[in-house]
Amino acid sequence: MAQQACPFLAIDPSGQDLYGEISRIRTRGPAVEVELPGGVRAWWINGLELNKRLLAGPETSKDAFQHWPAWINGDISRTWPLAIWVSVRNMVTAYGADHSRLRKPMAAAFTKRRVDALLPRVQEIVDRALDDLARIPQGEVVDLRAAFAAPIPHEVVCELFGVPPGEDGPRGALYRIINRFFDTAITLEDAQANGVELYGTLTAFLQYKREHPADDLTTALMAAHDGGSLSEQELMDNLILLLTAGFETTVNLIDNTVHSLLAHPDQLELVRTGQVTWEDAIEESLRFEAPGAMSGLRYAVEDIEVEPGLTIPKGDPVVVSFAGAGRDPERHGPDAERFDVTRSTSRDHVSFGHGVHHCLGRPLAMAEATVALTSLFDRFPRLALADPSRPPQRLRSIISTGHQELPVLLHGRDPGPQPGPQQGPRPEESEAIRKLSGLGGTSGTRVPLA
Repeated sequence: MAQQACPFLAIDPSGQDLYGEISRIRTRGPAVEVELPGGVRAWWINGLELNKRLLAGPETSKDAFQHWPAWINGDISRTWPLAIWVSVRNMVTAYGADHSRLRKPMAAAFTKRRVDALLPRVQEIVDRALDDLARIPQGEVVDLRAAFAAPIPHEVVCELFGVPPGEDGPRGALYRIINRFFDTAITLEDAQANGVELYGTLTAFLQYKREHPADDLTTALMAAHDGGSLSEQELMDNLILLLTAGFETTVNLIDNTVHSLLAHPDQLELVRTGQVTWEDAIEESLRFEAPGAMSGLRYAVEDIEVEPGLTIPKGDPVVVSFAGAGRDPERHGPDAERFDVTRSTSRDHVSFGHGVHHCLGRPLAMAEATVALTSLFDRFPRLALADPSRPPQRLRSIISTGHQELPVLLHGRDPGPQPGPQQGPRPEESEAIRKLSGLGGTSGTRVPLA
């Protein structure tokens, strides 16, 4: 069994050069040992086909309690800053029959009917956010992530799960907690405090829902718990999964797509003139900037032969890099680092997972992004980056792929007469949104330019 002789690559926990690190890892081979935050070593996988193989097959597991000896034996401290990504017991970290058991009530709750019923409400939420943006004085720089990309998925996911309104209650607390949840450069003390606050908030929220049941996903999950399908910890940890993933990844999808289109005006023009669809642009964004760079660790259930002479030993942790797979030159060509909405391979990515762990929330995320983007560019056709020469600072994360801020000018640099308000996407785009959903008020935030 061959082992690598080269030094470990230490991954920067701040994620500020994530794609540079991915490129350097790629030059070393299809599976490379790296050092993650906290000194934990793992095998990093960038190739699309190997990613798919490890996501779909039984060779890897996400259940650290069954398949990661270093976690089982206590070699990895429970105070590791990223421990919550390992310790949760939900459908994503489950393996085999446990995964099927936990996924079933989620799939039953996440129905097409529920997604379709949400679409008019999504449009209302988007329109209200756009109205708030329209009140900002012309020429002011706006952080579009804080003022538009984040509030929409937050409100949608809170309504989907029946989180009561009010920034002083669980809705506001969850917004703050989730923003810290994906920070992989966080201190040990802050990570532990955030975890305590997260579980405390969810405990109080579940008590509220037991007293106020409704037609929402939380009530549906509690029914599965009461029926014996979920333990109390599994109920809590599945809520953590669905609330965090349902929010953060959609925020990043909207944020990244807006940034990529504004940074590549020629590509935006192709969308605006109808030469490609909004779905094409969103799929290319998912490939180019996977909203989740990875989804925690996997563990080798058996020795995995990657190629002759290179084997991942049983029990070793593995990073399946969604971000690396999206820019795999073997699949997407030598220009895989280029944003191209006409790319024929754009849909071949793993940004929503693959195989048995394919994301249940894909239809809703795609519909939210389509409604948000079409409405935004209709309302503000002169939307521009505040400083095209200065890339926005990335999130402090190797897990979440987005920007800390997205500074824009709503009316460009030489605004002319502005069009009147438009209510939602054009008719042809509404039809596209309906297809996507089935697959077949926050005021604007001003940010300094410096």
